Amino acid sequence: MALPCSPSRHCRLLLLVAGVAVLLAGSMRPCAATLDEDIELIWGASHTYFFMDGPDTESLALSLDEQQGSCFRSKNTYLYGTISMDIKLVEGNSAGVVGTIYTISEGPWSYHDEIDLEFLGNVSGQPITLHTNIFANGVGGREQQFYLWFDPTADYHTYTIEWNPKYIVIRVDGKAIRAFKNYQDQGVPYPTWQQQRVYGSLWDADEWATQGGAIKTDWSNAPFVAYYRNYNTTWCRPSPGVSWCGAEPKDSPRFDLDQQTLADLQWVNANYRIYDYCTDHKRFNESEFPKECYLQRAGL
Repeated sequence: MALPCSPSRHCRLLLLVAGVAVLLAGSMRPCAATLDEDIELIWGASHTYFFMDGPDTESLALSLDEQQGSCFRSKNTYLYGTISMDIKLVEGNSAGVVGTIYTISEGPWSYHDEIDLEFLGNVSGQPITLHTNIFANGVGGREQQFYLWFDPTADYHTYTIEWNPKYIVIRVDGKAIRAFKNYQDQGVPYPTWQQQRVYGSLWDADEWATQGGAIKTDWSNAPFVAYYRNYNTTWCRPSPGVSWCGAEPKDSPRFDLDQQTLADLQWVNANYRIYDYCTDHKRFNESEFPKECYLQRAGL
């Protein structure tokens, strides 16, 4: 679960922003904009630096040291759409360090919605884990974890959340790695009514992030820095004649997964998925798996 960047949660984690810049393009529409038009810095603004990463691209460097980490959030909130950002993660020994890009609603915590991408740092030479989770109406525990087929610290890669009334799809460089289907009509919570805000952060979670907390943060390597740029948002587009995505007829094929997405999911899950809550028999007895696990197995 990504932490919302609120003082009550991040003060106890001692987060700090040092060195920042991101190109945020559009508020649910593709158009050029500057970072300060689309985001606001929540922590460490006095240590934040917008810089040009090349002649035409602004980038945001989030920094973490032993005192504090970094956080930004979007000025706008969204209900259905596609959100993407290019991220270059912390190089070297990043054990205990977590970088995030996620969306979260702002109502009471007991029924909040959230779509998480969290990058769990590791010791040098070991892969970084991409930890994903989905909350709906306060119900979470839907973790899937992945290794990536490239070094995410060597260069920028694009991480995308697609959220529509039928699916939440998480993509890496355009390749689908996870799809969570709306089974609300089967009694499974799904985020359909609360607007969500986009957050990005870099923080210390060495109590759990690396090998279950066995490997702690080595502060001699601080400051840890991750880079964010090219934030883009695009409205969810319904079928012609439908007023908005939330009004899309239930039998509409508008948001069905295409064959390439299905092939991507099969390839990633066969080769790079390292954890799936729906196969965790230590965590659940066979009769206790969340309902969506049975529905997915049945292919509904």
